[in-house]
Amino acid sequence: MTPEKTQPSIQNLPRNVWALGLTSFFTDISSEMVFNLLPLFLYNVLGVRTSLIGLIEGIAETTASLLKIFSGYISDRLGKRKWLTATGYTLSAVTKPLLYFASTWGWVLGVRFTDRVGKGIRTAPRDALIADSIDDRTRGLAFGVHRAADTAGAMLGLIIAAGVVWAVQAGVQTLEKSTFQTVVLVSILPGVLGVLSVALGARDSDGGPRPAQVPKLSLKGFDVRFKAFLLIVVLFTLGNSSDAFLILRAQERGLTVLQVMGMLITFNLIYAVIATPAGALSDRIGRRTLVLGGWLVYGLIYLGFALSRTGGQVWVLYALYGVYYGMVEGTAKAFVADLVPKEQRGTAYGVYNAAVGLTAFPASFMAGLLWQGAGRWAGFGAAAPFYFGAGMALFAVGLFGFWLPRLARN
Repeated sequence: MTPEKTQPSIQNLPRNVWALGLTSFFTDISSEMVFNLLPLFLYNVLGVRTSLIGLIEGIAETTASLLKIFSGYISDRLGKRKWLTATGYTLSAVTKPLLYFASTWGWVLGVRFTDRVGKGIRTAPRDALIADSIDDRTRGLAFGVHRAADTAGAMLGLIIAAGVVWAVQAGVQTLEKSTFQTVVLVSILPGVLGVLSVALGARDSDGGPRPAQVPKLSLKGFDVRFKAFLLIVVLFTLGNSSDAFLILRAQERGLTVLQVMGMLITFNLIYAVIATPAGALSDRIGRRTLVLGGWLVYGLIYLGFALSRTGGQVWVLYALYGVYYGMVEGTAKAFVADLVPKEQRGTAYGVYNAAVGLTAFPASFMAGLLWQGAGRWAGFGAAAPFYFGAGMALFAVGLFGFWLPRLARN
């Protein structure tokens, strides 16, 4: 399959975009119904402290990040991306059900670790497979459609999980173990459907890279703008801790478990609605403009999380958080493809995703320490990680807005 040269539109997007979108749709139904409740399970049921929750999330994401580098590079060397993608989805699908038996934080860490191994294997080859299937005129649109499908699955998963919470423990503010176990069981079927979608629907692109064309695993062969973008993303991500802390913030401000689920559904609805038009807009006005705008939105929203006083305020802010995700997630991935040659896309996506994920470890761990320690040190308490996130976002905006354009002119 070669990139299509037809008029840019959703109808003309190639098979791989739809197959991988469907895969992400089903996988996110399965994953989001479980993992959005996981911080509440750790905190409410197992009594785990926020610093340890941050450590668990950080280790999990670091694992995925390291593997993304190598899986992307291997897909470049082989010129094949589909089966690495399918293997990663399969590993995650068979791992999540083990959370049904979790009774200690170590068990949760083991499952979360293995699930993230699956994510690490699949993400870079999947993104490169999408990029290989399209041309630059529809790149933003294609990644926007994929993110919309992914997020629509997350929203449906949350609706299902909210239905389970309502049926099992309506009116109870903290999560109960039996409720979480029921959600885990329900998540199994969509996980299996996600694996079948990629195995039966996706195809490797014809004329892909061959081993002789792929440089060694190194940043030396990449454009200086790609390297600068990576550095800026790392600085931004230092303030972008796990969304588990946003869920805990919502509960700390007074939302019940069911209300938290409603908040997450609202977020994913807005994300899904915005992702496709935002991706198409990036094809017309440029990726950098949209990423800059999204990071500004993020900074203001995180400042709002720090200043929030009620659960309702957190709900509104989390809904607006979907605007940031819709503007940036797919656009940033399309921007990576703009900066690197085709034969290095797997490696580039591996390095990009690794940069984000590796930085998520110190970001999440620092957020947990700030949450616990700032109340004693400076009186900020739970607001501290959000002040820090807002500051790092504005710093990244300055670099992306003024430094990167200078590199492009040199």
